[in-house]
Amino acid sequence: MKTHFKTIVISDVHLGTKGSKAKEASRFLKQYSCDNLILNGDIIDGWQLKKSGSWKRKHTRFFNRMLKMIEQENTKVFYLRGNHDDFLDQILPLQIGNLSILSDMIYESNGKKYFITHGDIFDSITTNLRWIAYLGDVGYTFLLWLNRLVNYHRRKRGLGYFSLSQYVKGKVKSAVSYVDQYEEELAKMAKAKNCDGIICGHIHKAENRIIDGIEYLNSGDWVETMSALAEDHDGNWQLIYYNEMDFSKKDFDTDTVPITPKKEDTEIIRELKTVAFNKLSDDFNSPNFR
Repeated sequence: MKTHFKTIVISDVHLGTKGSKAKEASRFLKQYSCDNLILNGDIIDGWQLKKSGSWKRKHTRFFNRMLKMIEQENTKVFYLRGNHDDFLDQILPLQIGNLSILSDMIYESNGKKYFITHGDIFDSITTNLRWIAYLGDVGYTFLLWLNRLVNYHRRKRGLGYFSLSQYVKGKVKSAVSYVDQYEEELAKMAKAKNCDGIICGHIHKAENRIIDGIEYLNSGDWVETMSALAEDHDGNWQLIYYNEMDFSKKDFDTDTVPITPKKEDTEIIRELKTVAFNKLSDDFNSPNFR
């Protein structure tokens, strides 16, 4: 059986780009079920699709997985716009069944309130100097291309994955200073909105810590880090990293038409771990959002 969470948050999948780990993101979502799935911005990379990006079958499969979660598990999906999928501004807000497309939202759980936003609205470079943001995007795209080349040779030598872009950002003082300021400003915004925490993405740096009494939660990305935030039914948040997940058991493809399992497959199913958290009661109230 799948591990069941109350809420899962992922961001920055950047579908339409070569660096997107769409296949891994879809496989991640197959391992878990949840009552709420929050896609916190930059899921589709409209900037790259306008230039040199291309849409692959694996990118479509990500949305197929999301629709399966809605249809088969009654998951509520909240898609928040980011700066790379700002084309959604033309239809905001929109709700179709269990799918809501919003600019941001307030999420209430276990007596706490969280302000959820992609985070780009607090980035003065992206907001006010758009041409510089595009220039930075070009440089980042080059780093990701170089990153693929580096890891190709590392795999041939039997070495593990290495994030070149994260290494470069960690070494550049201005980048470190920017990240620190970004996190502090978002914590201040949550406090100004009378919230207990802030949930964001945007900077591709997964984090779960307390800043001046505010829970700062960043889901990371699915280009380098391959991480997500998950909340259990007691209101505890944790970061889950794809590279640390155990796929040793048979990975059943739930997007295909179900078939009657063979005897040997039944034995494998019995070995799978049971659900880690209790499922919600029927009187669970869905998150408030504006």
